[in-house]
Parts: sequence; structure tokens; C-alpha cells
Amino acid sequence: MEPGAVRPEVTAAQRIVIKVGTRVLTHDHGGLALTHLFSIVEAIGSLRRQGKEVLLVSSGAVGLGAEALGLGQIPTDTVTRQACAAVGQTRLVDLYKEGLSHLGLTCGQILVTQSDFDDRGRYLNLRATLQALLERGVVPVINENDAVSTEEIAFFEGDGRRVFGDNDRLSALVASKLAADLLVLLTDVEGVFERDPRRDATAGLIHRLDFDEEPTSVEVGGAGSAAGRGGMRSKMEAARVAAFAGCHVVIATGRRPGLLPAILAGDDVGTWVPARPGLTARERWLAYATTPRGALHLDEGAVAALVDRNASLLAAGVTRIDGTFRRGDVVELLTPEGGVLGRGRVHCDAKTAHGWIDGLDTDRRRGNRALVRRDQMVLERCR
Repeated sequence: MEPGAVRPEVTAAQRIVIKVGTRVLTHDHGGLALTHLFSIVEAIGSLRRQGKEVLLVSSGAVGLGAEALGLGQIPTDTVTRQACAAVGQTRLVDLYKEGLSHLGLTCGQILVTQSDFDDRGRYLNLRATLQALLERGVVPVINENDAVSTEEIAFFEGDGRRVFGDNDRLSALVASKLAADLLVLLTDVEGVFERDPRRDATAGLIHRLDFDEEPTSVEVGGAGSAAGRGGMRSKMEAARVAAFAGCHVVIATGRRPGLLPAILAGDDVGTWVPARPGLTARERWLAYATTPRGALHLDEGAVAALVDRNASLLAAGVTRIDGTFRRGDVVELLTPEGGVLGRGRVHCDAKTAHGWIDGLDTDRRRGNRALVRRDQMVLERCR
């Protein structure tokens, strides 16, 4: 523990995920900010010399690719963004490889898509791969595979699927799945403010933010810059995911020299989100890592049974089924008002579930069949 550290929990972290935003790696005019990148590399080297494990989730591939291809601005159409990502990903990892190699460290690139998290088998394999890299002293450099991923297309076409959208959420999933002690979200602002400082210069920085059961009342903005897809809202969502997985989070600027070492020394900089009691690995996967493939609408009796008695969800408590899902897929559990009560893995496919619900009038025994078992669900109040 650092002498005088005001955040000893942060200083004590042994496994650390650092997420670097696009705006950290670029100047205001759009050029690459090498001094920022190599200061982050130096901080990673310092952590490794202390025996700590580090995973790096880095944005910036699309911007680097656009620069290499001579484009005047970041493209907005998906195909051109994917082309920029294909070029930029190699340039980005080469920069980290060069910087880390000067410190005697090795990095390994990991590119993922949302489907790697949806399938539990692939999810577990990804976790095992990252664990193997850490055990061998390698610094994983992780990014969404923008060059081939089609989930973002589906998202913008409005099918409602939850996708990464930016690397904030991805970094939170990595921190959650690897049971990290600390997630550092580096951005171009000092942290989380009481109000949007771009509209209100008197807004104060929030040094500590505790997530309660109720949604936070902090005012947050929408999307980020043209270069990066994230904004403070996505960082708050990422912080919530990580904190409820038992991981401490610090949101701070990565543009100020020496600030990252100060964060890791436990200094009172940026916004600290303390960890909450963690979910189990299976609960974390259900709650955050997967994309729901449908929804089950519940009646009041089913809601009470799940919340008050920790019961399984029986067919008799379902009033409507949305979506086409297979056995083992994750679906949302909705209250009669349409609110999200939680998520669970269905015990049968959608066709069978419809048959059970439709046949209740003629065969009451079907109502006692479990659509989602209690050990295969996680409720919002537990997240």
C-alpha cells in the first residue's frame, strides 16, 4: 500500500484492466498522441515490475486506419469503418508491441465480438486463453473485432440487440470475466461530474460514486466524439457492470501526464466507483455478457414468486412470449408493466414454450413446467 493513499483498495489491486479511449490516443486535430500512448505503456511496465497483472483494452484502431488511408475524417458508414479497423488494428498493436518490448514485456492481441460472449462455451474458452496469457507474463491487448463484426450493423438497424457499441462495455466484461480487482477507464475528461461540464462550468467533479440499488441520479451525456463511439453514459454503464462484479473502477483523464501512476498509487484523482458484493461467474454471464434472444412477460404472481420465494419460473406465470429462442438461450424476464425483472436461460425452445402456454386451458399440468429454473436466472435487484 502506498503511504498516504486515500484509496487503499485501488492500490491493493493485483489484476488490473486499463481501457484507453480513442480521445486519449489522439490530439484535438486528430493526429496520434504518441506521448499519451507511451506514458500508458510506461505505467503498465511499472505495474508489471510490481508483480501485478495487466490487461489492456484499447480503442483507436479506426482512427489510425483512417489516418493511414488518407481519409480526412472518421467514416460513418460501416463498411468503410471496418476497412479502417482492419488497417488500424495492426498499426495499433504494433505501437503497443514496440513500446512494451523496450521494457522487456510481450503483448498478445485478442480480437472479440459479442457472439464470443453469447455462447457460454466460447466465453469460458476466451477466459481460459486470457488466463493462460497472464500466467505467462503476457500483456493482452484486447479490442472488438470491428473489421468483421456485424453486431453493430444490427444494432443501428434497430433490432434491439445489445452489442458492445464501444470498448467501455467490453472492458467491463473483461474485468468481470477475469475477476479483476480494478478497472481504469481513461478518457478525455477528468471524471464524472455532477452535471455536464460542457454546459455548466460550475459542475463539480464527483470523487466517489457509490451505486445503490436505485439508478444513479448523476447527469450523463450521450455518445462521444466522431472518432470514438463511447461517452460518459457508456462509461457509467461499464462502471456499474464492473462494480457489481466485485471490481473497483476509476474513471479519469488519460491526457494528463503522470495521472495514471497517481490513480494506481491510490491518489484522489478522477472518480472512484467502489466494488459491490460480487456475483458468481454464472450470474455475471447471465446478467451482462449475453445478448437476450427473447422475452417472457410475467404476471404479478410469477414476479412475487421469483422475488419473494426464490422460485423457478413456471409456465403458468407467463402471459406472453416474444422472440425465437432455443433451449439454453438467455431471455429477459419482464414485469406486467414491461420493466426488466431479470434474465434467465430457458429450459425449452420458443415453440415448446408457446405450446405449454397455449395448452394451459386443457391441461393444467403444463402450468407446473419450469420455463426458467431458479439456478439459471439472475434478477435486477441482485445486479
